[in-house]
Amino acid sequence: MKNGSKPSKALLRQIEEQGQELAYLQRKCKEHGIPILILVEGLSAAGKGTLINRIIQPLDPRGFKVSCIASPNRDEQLRPFLWRFWNRTPSTGRIAIFDRSWYRNLLDADIDNRMSEAGLARAYVDVRAFERQLRDGGTIILKFFLDITQQEQAARLAALQANPATAWRVDDAVLQRLGRYKEYTQAVTRMFKESDVDAPIPWVKLKAKNSYLATATAQKMMIEVLGKRVRLAKGRGISVPKPANPKPMPRYDKAPKLSDVDLSQTLSKKEYLKIVEEKQTRIHDLHHEMYRRRIPMVMVYEGWDAAGKGGNIRRLTARMDPRGYEVIPVAAPNDIEKSHHYLWRFWSEFPKAGHVAIYDRSWYGRVLVERVEGFCKEWEWKQAYREINEMEENFVNFGAVMVKFWIHIDQDEQLKRFKARELNPSKRWKLGEEDWRNREKWKPYEKATNDMFLRTHTSYAPWTIIEGNCKRFARIRALDTVIEAIEKRFAE
Repeated sequence: MKNGSKPSKALLRQIEEQGQELAYLQRKCKEHGIPILILVEGLSAAGKGTLINRIIQPLDPRGFKVSCIASPNRDEQLRPFLWRFWNRTPSTGRIAIFDRSWYRNLLDADIDNRMSEAGLARAYVDVRAFERQLRDGGTIILKFFLDITQQEQAARLAALQANPATAWRVDDAVLQRLGRYKEYTQAVTRMFKESDVDAPIPWVKLKAKNSYLATATAQKMMIEVLGKRVRLAKGRGISVPKPANPKPMPRYDKAPKLSDVDLSQTLSKKEYLKIVEEKQTRIHDLHHEMYRRRIPMVMVYEGWDAAGKGGNIRRLTARMDPRGYEVIPVAAPNDIEKSHHYLWRFWSEFPKAGHVAIYDRSWYGRVLVERVEGFCKEWEWKQAYREINEMEENFVNFGAVMVKFWIHIDQDEQLKRFKARELNPSKRWKLGEEDWRNREKWKPYEKATNDMFLRTHTSYAPWTIIEGNCKRFARIRALDTVIEAIEKRFAE
């Protein structure tokens, strides 16, 4: 049966019955909060739109979104290539369908030699990590590839060109891809090989010539995978299953420890005032040069309550151009953020090339607050170390400068600052019951912090522990660290 000819009644009945089953599973996935991501790839004229249309026909249109992935726009080009896809990942209970995906970038880069061999290999590493993180966060990922012969592709493109209503779809780029059919099929073979490593659900290859049979096959796979997850969620009462083969936690033996920090270091007010403006001016100049060179920067501020993060950030940004940086205060996730992978909200705030993002608390809440307070399961915070390292490596591979601060104070200094806040009406709002409650858990937080250093003190994103008992010393230390990091980046 040729594409477009009338299918058999049996096949149409199968598609209709499977569609009804998918509609039922969509409702159940929504009920259990299971996010679904469907990728549809294929060469030009393979029938991606037709397949997507037939898949979604029986579904509730309020529960899915179809994204047609074109070449990245200017804003997207100024960020890591996975940024725009993170922003489109589905929330709990919803379906995201991509007409082309991140693989389009990699296929085109492979064919056009826009990446070195090492760069392309690294990009596939990033993609595998991205998909694994989504899967570990509970997202079902299905990947369909419509396979089309060169003869069939040429015939379909000719038909599109002959129709005034569709001729616009066949531009020079599409014809060039047809002429390089063999190269694309080789790149696709590599894509299968690279992206199916450790993937529990490999690519599903569909024959594009018979669009109805392709639809039935795709539906059958969706029913199998979604049905299995729904049964698991119903039987165990969980929507996010524990990974079957968790990877070992990373370890960096040269990581710093809180016990090694000398908190007696101080700086007099006279010395501080003598040097602070000079260093702020240097930051100002470096900030402008980073914008000129289109280098993004990500800064993370973590530390004890009342350690002085806010004051430190104010001195850091005192002479920076406010149009070129943003301070992002991180609190407990809201309902929208909770419905996505926990890294989603941090990816969405990644700065444009040439800009600076300063996180006042960060993704490390996963292995600090959420660990200590029991807001996530043990296996979730343990796997977060690797996920965080991968995300930061992705940032650095894009060209970002990464600086991570932990501002350290001792318990006596914290108590002193808490009492000072109680007595100061203008600062009393900074102190709440949660601060006192966290203080009672100093030891668990201290252990979690040292573990965080041990697992995430990477060569590309190392931690800097700031001696914070003296606020003036801490501010100058932070300024010096930022200056050094930027100058090191310029020297590369």
